[in-house]
Amino acid sequence: MDKKGITLVELLIVIGIIGILAVIAIPAYIGQQKRAARTEAYSNLENLRLLQGQYYADNGEYAPNNATANSTSATTLLYGVFSGTTYDTSNNPTNDRNVYKWLSGFKPGLTADLNYNYEIEYTVATTAGVTTTTGFTAHAKGKSGKSVSGDDFTINQDNVKSGW
Repeated sequence: MDKKGITLVELLIVIGIIGILAVIAIPAYIGQQKRAARTEAYSNLENLRLLQGQYYADNGEYAPNNATANSTSATTLLYGVFSGTTYDTSNNPTNDRNVYKWLSGFKPGLTADLNYNYEIEYTVATTAGVTTTTGFTAHAKGKSGKSVSGDDFTINQDNVKSGW
């Protein structure tokens, strides 16, 4: 009687081949996830730069306007979760530090769904007693617990990028 089946050696060879393929595929997959998440940051930073450019064309300065620049010691606009406070389209949308208040076209989604927190550092100058916002640097900072934790990408008013 001729019995057909697989031997232990054949089974071990198949398991070894599957293991080798997993060792190659898993890091490639994780890298692909990171690249996809970083695309979110690149796209949103470009959008922030364009919206700031539109704001400048309409107002002669970058967001926020000079009234806010004069009234607060903070020099950042926020979109994300900072010190336990959420700044997005649904929470604190009219807060002077919320990006959405000044650049309402910035709608990347709710912060819980994003891989990055966004921050715009702005610079001000005072001429003849009038303070205006003269420049900005937008940051995308990877959230902890995400595959992009520790990432920090920037773009400024002159389209100078860092970390890309």
